[in-house]
Amino acid sequence: MNITFRKSIMTTAMAIATLPVMAQTGSTSSDDITQLRELMKQMQIELKALQKQQVSAVEPVVMAADAAGNESKVKLFGYGEMLYTRPRHLASEAMATARRGVLGFGYAFNDRTRFVAELELENGVVSATDQGEAAFEQLYIEHDIHDRLTAKAGLFLMPIGYINESHEPSRFMGVNRNLVETAIIPSTWRELGLGLQGSTAQGVRWNAGVVTSFDLNKWPTDSAESKESPLGAIHQEGQLAKAASLAYYGALNYDGIPGLNVGGSLYTGGIGQKQSNLASPNARVNLAEIHAKWQVGRWDLAALAAQGRFEGVSAFNASAVAGSNPVPDQFRGWYAQAAYRLWRQGDFSMVSFARYESVNTAVGFSGLPKGLVPANEPNTRVMTLGANFYLHPQVVFKVDAQRFLNNSQQDRVNVGLGFHY
Repeated sequence: MNITFRKSIMTTAMAIATLPVMAQTGSTSSDDITQLRELMKQMQIELKALQKQQVSAVEPVVMAADAAGNESKVKLFGYGEMLYTRPRHLASEAMATARRGVLGFGYAFNDRTRFVAELELENGVVSATDQGEAAFEQLYIEHDIHDRLTAKAGLFLMPIGYINESHEPSRFMGVNRNLVETAIIPSTWRELGLGLQGSTAQGVRWNAGVVTSFDLNKWPTDSAESKESPLGAIHQEGQLAKAASLAYYGALNYDGIPGLNVGGSLYTGGIGQKQSNLASPNARVNLAEIHAKWQVGRWDLAALAAQGRFEGVSAFNASAVAGSNPVPDQFRGWYAQAAYRLWRQGDFSMVSFARYESVNTAVGFSGLPKGLVPANEPNTRVMTLGANFYLHPQVVFKVDAQRFLNNSQQDRVNVGLGFHY
């Protein structure tokens, strides 16, 4: 309350208090009454001004309270990873890169409906002349139908294997993601569509949905990209995706025994997309995988096997479109991994691991034109030994050595830094 307003109240109160006395003595005059009215009028003006000041002082507090309420519905998350790799026999090809930086954000409209998005930047710089990439990794709406059943719609990750949905660097062993879940399962694999996921009280989790598929018309005439990952070479990534032929997926996991997970998944979809300019408009791809993980004491044991098969691609291989790089009949791989926690103190811990994996991205061909006899790819067999050092469960330094058993020229040492939040 300001001083002027205080004085007005005191003056008016004194004037009102003297009215009875003045009335008894007969000394009340019209001038006194007029003066009193003026004082009351002035007090009303000052009261209104003070009320406005109080409102303007309270409004930011109310707005701040609203903002705080909205902020509680907003969630920020993400991850980043950097690496250095040095081939054992080709020192000139040593390389360092800011591999990935991902900014994720979500908003809860209410207790059951939320929005999720992840924007990924790869290899530091994005431009027409650089190898960087910027893309939405996820962009979807999720709604809890009830406590054990959730639906989602938009661009989301396929629930296939271990790493595709859980690929933050602090969540897997080694500097690089394993070959099976990059070459056979094209992590990070996302599609546009509709999905359902649920669980039971007995520890069963399931997923099912209908999504966009791949585009055979993107098959490269250069074999390098397709040999690196057959599905990765024809992945549409939600970018103007052809959708004449859709795909269906299903996944099942059991977590009913503490420390144990077993499961598998299936994916089937059209890749010809009914394109009249394509020799195999009804071609399809099928992918199946099984996996298991057992965490007991200091041990973390895991294994996964995946196999894909292209169907109806003979006409495509016989056409000039395929060129000298035909589509294989099959692609497959498996790995087994053992990790052991050496020590842990507070947030610090160190985990050593060993992994063996075998991958083949081209097994058999059909419909080949005369004179074209591509050799089946040999199994790429890799042994990786390394350790993860955690400054915090969400911050990790990594180092490993990889030996390529069928091509020692690819042997390398890798060092990495990763985090998620």
